Order: sequence, then structure tokens, then C-alpha cells
Amino acid sequence: MSDAIKHECGIALLRLKKPLDFYKEKYGSAFYGIQKMYLLMEKQHNRGQDGAGLASIKLDVNPGERYISRVRSNDAQAIQDVFTQINERVNEEMSLHPEYADNVALQKANIPYIGELFLGHVRYGTFGKNSIESVHPFLRQNNWMHRNLILAGNFNMTNVRELFESLIEIGQHPKEMTDTVTVMEKIGHFLDDEVTDLYQDCKNNGFSKREASPIIAEKLDIAKILKKASKNLDGGYAMAGLLGHGDAFVFRDPAGIRPAYFYQDDEIVVVASERPVIQTVFNVGFEKVQELQPGNALIIKKNGNVTEENILAPTIKKACSFERIYFSRGSDAEIYQERKNLGKLILPAVLNAIDNDTDNTVFSYIPNTAETSFYGMVEAAQDFLNQRKNKFILDNRKTLTKEKLEEILAVKIRTEKVAIKDAKLRTFITEDSSRDDLVAHVYDVTYGVIKPEDNLVIIDDSIVRGTTLKMSIIKMMDRLKPKSIVIVSSAPQIRYPDCYGIDMAKLEGLVAFRAALELLKERGLYHIVDEVYIKCKSQEHTKDSEVINFVSEIYAPFHHQEISNKIAEMLCTPEINAEVKIIFQTIENLHIACPKNLGDWYFTGDYPTPGGNRVVNRAFMNFYEGKDARAY
Repeated sequence: MSDAIKHECGIALLRLKKPLDFYKEKYGSAFYGIQKMYLLMEKQHNRGQDGAGLASIKLDVNPGERYISRVRSNDAQAIQDVFTQINERVNEEMSLHPEYADNVALQKANIPYIGELFLGHVRYGTFGKNSIESVHPFLRQNNWMHRNLILAGNFNMTNVRELFESLIEIGQHPKEMTDTVTVMEKIGHFLDDEVTDLYQDCKNNGFSKREASPIIAEKLDIAKILKKASKNLDGGYAMAGLLGHGDAFVFRDPAGIRPAYFYQDDEIVVVASERPVIQTVFNVGFEKVQELQPGNALIIKKNGNVTEENILAPTIKKACSFERIYFSRGSDAEIYQERKNLGKLILPAVLNAIDNDTDNTVFSYIPNTAETSFYGMVEAAQDFLNQRKNKFILDNRKTLTKEKLEEILAVKIRTEKVAIKDAKLRTFITEDSSRDDLVAHVYDVTYGVIKPEDNLVIIDDSIVRGTTLKMSIIKMMDRLKPKSIVIVSSAPQIRYPDCYGIDMAKLEGLVAFRAALELLKERGLYHIVDEVYIKCKSQEHTKDSEVINFVSEIYAPFHHQEISNKIAEMLCTPEINAEVKIIFQTIENLHIACPKNLGDWYFTGDYPTPGGNRVVNRAFMNFYEGKDARAY
């Protein structure tokens, strides 16, 4: 994507089912869990560069021995920093105590992070500070093992204020009004209640406080706690939690907006945000990695028992399509094919834009996530060319010479790596014109491959703000002096803000929205903007379930191609000589290509939770009122 957007986060949870001696004997080290966590987090580096954290729990330790360890970092290389800190601590202990070398019991008792239960997190912040306090996992501490709660997640809640107020209603005094803290405290509240009830039962049955502790651990009903805590959650989430005594859970939103996958065998249980991460780290087949179903929680008890339980009734599955287009690792077998299909399906529109003239067209892509769609587009173009060849040969079979046949068969689709992304340039000059010149060189070009009569078709995975296209890509492509430049987006027009974890919360940042506003001005329809504001304002205090997305009326007067044409016009500066066209994927083709991820609210305004309509209207009101504020 030429305009980088940020995704919320990635999670990794690992439970070792066997005693640590087993891993020492089989894999040569009691640090097996730490090693695997490093891989699970590093393989999800694509999901988070703002911070990383790891927490571990040791099972069945003696009172007074530390059993919870946590390390977090907001360093530029956060994952590396986390594991450097862990390694330094481990190496320090091992050098001071040589007797620990082959004694797993002593290692577990005395060295942090050597345990059976791990929770890792990579963060990509959408809002707020990137301070260390914002980095997961979060920890809610208590001297009762059962009441210790560690939480990390890939989530954004649309109703943080409501959740915050509900905590105040039950007598709490939360330290922050953030979704992570409010969710953690809400779960923590019902955890406390459950522990208290179980203790009272033990007391009534004559057990001492000390005797009650293992009974509470055994009987603690995680599903019951999550059901109570999640009643008024509105958002997209895959949240993971550890309890101090050794229970663990991963809980997914009922629309399946945020992803979660798991695998288990007799040695491990592992959960991650992406399937190929698990496949790679543990060398298991595609079919063995399961998707955690929407509204369900994977619950891992301290005794190793694993169940998948329904917490919230699933709604219509609206798994995020951007997971497939842009965020997730393309090494997933399904995602790879879906991205290719996105490229194949958009070819007819491309052919129309170049008048079917593939002979005088060079196909290319904008690195790096558009590469797979490019392969799909080129395959489809080659099929088109082959059909054209076949028809010509059949039509002229009686007069065709050997030389002419060889000439025809030699014609191929022309592909080149035209756009080259340079190392990130530091725009250290603050004066605007100088900065603009530096920004224009973020992408470089390959000279000598384009002829003046050529069309240049270049595919990107999506177009969000259009800034890099305008400031860099189109300008650099024009230096090659093509007849026309066709910018192709494998995703549809992004018209609406996101509120579930991606930093697209401001309408005015979206080039499609700005294009629609320009068209309204040009055609004397700008009164629609005032009317939409009045309608949004009238619903400001309406229940989320009754709110209507009125922002869709901004786009209603126009065909999608009209908006595409306006975007092309807006992104061209006066010095551009080539004709510039912009083509977007259709919604229909998006769903054909990504049949399991139908969450398309960015493109359609069809939000999967009631809070989405409130957020989009609030985002519009912020735009109208000139407020630089968060819509949720």
C-alpha cells in the first residue's frame, strides 16, 4: 500500500502441556517456550511495530517464589528488545549459578520467564500515546493467584465511554478511559465475584482458606466470567488472558471481525492472529490449524483441558476484508489465492481502460503487498492474449505462414518492475516545497522500459488517502513518458472510517470522501452536506441500535466511476503529461475473491456492530465542525 495504514495488533498464546523436563529432554532446552514465543511474535512483526510485550506464568510454584514475569518495550525494534532483555536476564542468572545448567527444577524456581504459560503481543497503535504504558500485556495484580489477570488483545471498542461508566456504576475507579483498561477491569470485576462465591462455598463446606485455593482454581468457570463481562461490548476483538494460577483464554468478537487461529497436540496449545505463523513455527499442515469461531472463547484450564465455548451469540460473520488484502501474511494458502483472484477479477476493467491494447501496455505493481494481485492480473492478461492468439490462428489458418505463426506466438504480456521503493527518506527540511520534493522521491523508477506509445498499468492493493500517489508515484511514473498511466486498486473505494482497529477514523483523510465533496460542489449539490450534518446531529443521543448511517447520502448521487474519475483528477498535478486513469475493484468482485471475509464497511458503510453507525456519523460531525477529534 502506497499510503501506509496501521493495524491494531497481533497476539500469541502458548501453553506447554508437558513438564519442562520433557522439553529439555526432547528439544535440548527448558527454554523451549521462550524460543517458540520469539518466533510467534517475530512472524507477526507485520502486525505491530509500535511496541511488543511478553508475560509468562509458572505453574505450581511454592509461596514466595515469583511466578509471573512480564517485559514490555516501545523501542524501535521492540520484539528484539523484549527478547534481548529476557536473554540478558537468563544469561546473568546462568553465569552466576552454574549449578542451574542441567537442573530444570532450579531453572524454573529461580530464573524468570521459564514457565509453562506465555502471552505475547505486538502492537500497532491506532490512537493515543506510544508510551510504554500503552504496550500490552496489561497486568491486574493481586495476592490471590486466581485474581491475577494478564490481558492482551487485538481490539478496539466503539463504546469505551459506556464501558467506563459501567465500571463507575459498580463502584470502581478506573485509572484510564481506554478500551484495554476498561475491558480488563470489567473481566477482573466478575473474576473477583466468581472467586468470592467459590471461596464462600468452600468455607460453607468446612475448608480452610489454604485448602480452598486449589478447589477455586479447579472450579473457576472462565466462560461464565466472560459471558458476564462481555454483555455490552461493541467492537472488533480477539483478546487473550492469563490467570495467575494457570488458566488461560482467547475470546473472539461475535462478528469475527478480528482473526484468531489455534492448534493443539499432546505437547502444546497455541493461539495466534494468523494461521501461517502457527504452521511455520510448529511445522503443521494447513488443515490442522483451526479458526476460533466468532463469539467463542478457547479456554485452557490449568489441568491442560482445552474447550471451545460459546460466549456471545454469533452475528452475521463480517471478518475484516483488509486482513486479506493488506494486513495478514501472504504466505497463508487461502490469502495468497484470494489476492491473486483480486488481480484476476479486475482485469476486464483494465482492458477497457487500455482499449484491449496489451501489445502497447506494460504491467507493474507498487511494492510490496500488491505483488500477489499483480501475478493474478498478469495471469488473466496472459489468458486474454492467448485467446486472442487462438482466434487469429483459427481465422487465418489457411494462409498462415511459419514466420507469421512464430511472430504471433512470440508476443507476450509485458511486465516490468517499474516502481522501486527507496529506503525511507528522512524529510528533515520543514519548508513545504523542499519537503514535497523529498517526498516525491520515496519511489524511484526503472528507466528505459517504457515507450512513448505505451500504457503503464500499475496495481496497488488499495488507495486510502492518495497522498503518496499524488506526491510521489504518479510524478515518478510520468518521468517514463508513457501515453497513459492506469492506477489499479485491488480493493474498492475506501469511503468510510474504521472503528475496529485501523487508523482510518477521519473521513476527511479518505480521498474518496474528498472526491465526493468536490463533485457535490461542482454540481450545486453541496446542500446535501448540510442536510447530512443535521440528520447526524439529530441522532447524537439515539441508542446505537437505532442509529442510521447518513454519511452514505454523500456518495448517493454519483456512480462509482464518477468518483474514480474525480480522484484521478485530484491526484494529478499540472506538470503531469500522461493521461491518468484510476480503477477500483468492485464490491461484488471483492466478495467473490474473499468469500470468507465479508467485512466491507470501509467500502459500503455496512458496519457489523451497532456502534459503527454512531462512529461514522460522529466522524462526519467532527469534519463538519472542524474538530480534530476521535470519533469514538
